[in-house]
Amino acid sequence: MTDHAHLAFTLALHRVAAPNLRENACWSPYSVASALGLVAVGANGLTRDELAILLLGDKSGDPRALGRLLGKASTLRWGTGDEEPVIAVANTLWADESIHIRGSYVDELEEWPNGSVRAAPFRKEPEEARELINREVAEITRDLIPELVPDGAIRKDTVASLVNALYLKCAWRNRFTEGLTQPRPFHSPGGTFEVPTMELSETIGYAATAGWQVVSLPAVGGVRAVVLLPDADLATAEPDLDADALAHLLGAPHSTQVRLRLPKVDVSMQAELSPALNRLGVRTMFRDDADLRGISPDQLAVQAVLHESVLKVDEQGFEGAAATAVMMRLAGFMPSEPVTVDVDRPFLLLVQHNDTGVIYFAARVVAP
Repeated sequence: MTDHAHLAFTLALHRVAAPNLRENACWSPYSVASALGLVAVGANGLTRDELAILLLGDKSGDPRALGRLLGKASTLRWGTGDEEPVIAVANTLWADESIHIRGSYVDELEEWPNGSVRAAPFRKEPEEARELINREVAEITRDLIPELVPDGAIRKDTVASLVNALYLKCAWRNRFTEGLTQPRPFHSPGGTFEVPTMELSETIGYAATAGWQVVSLPAVGGVRAVVLLPDADLATAEPDLDADALAHLLGAPHSTQVRLRLPKVDVSMQAELSPALNRLGVRTMFRDDADLRGISPDQLAVQAVLHESVLKVDEQGFEGAAATAVMMRLAGFMPSEPVTVDVDRPFLLLVQHNDTGVIYFAARVVAP
């Protein structure tokens, strides 16, 4: 498993999950990859191959390698005197008592960050099952995601749900001065309007290359935020990014004296990812002939993939939360469904783990 494959996955799903280039978007490649990776670990045949191609770039790839990469990204490091960063991760298989979960899958799940199997009464008390899932997600995400599974998402044939939850909060190593934050023009597709804009004069990572300005903002914990500001309109530049180009941009910044003006950011998104995954070739796991026998001897198929993500950026640092629920049904029961950088126009914002290259959050900011 390489970070290049993870970047390719990030861009591929970003394009189909957030296709409107003139609207905000925010989702978590870490969370979605975790949930889908755990499905892949329990899948066989074409079901597994489709997931491996999307997640790993190769149907012969090992989803356990993805688990190891994500596991490394679930651990942060910081030095004496740093404000302690916070990361919380949970990978939970909620299962109804009517189905059997293989012991080998339980063992595999426990190798992933905070992995466990827990009981939920999907068949007898669906509302209670929904509350159990939402309560754990709310706890992990510090109430930023209070209701991942909405009313009506648990159907008569729902018997399990694989849920990843992520919370990340890190302070900047070079904090913006709050007194310098003031309204400044931001040129959005919907018109120019004033937004609270922070200012920082510091030696940080910067590059101007391949039609983009790149600013790397270090945070405690071995994490950074990367601002990708295109010279052209974002709606024109973003579609041309591929994994090679993105890897080049992420590796380009070098220490430079920068005067940065950056809007405060508060973006979020809720999405049902099944249509996007279908467009990317992940189809078999939704059908009655899905092969998820590595999870259970019962004939399971995926009913829906629910995702929610929140990302906030201010003078102190950033805070983000995300959760993904892969809802599973019994197959056959029902059919499935001094460089001055003025960030004053739409841009992309990535939050990345330095050592592994894993992308915790990817956001398109069109209207901060």
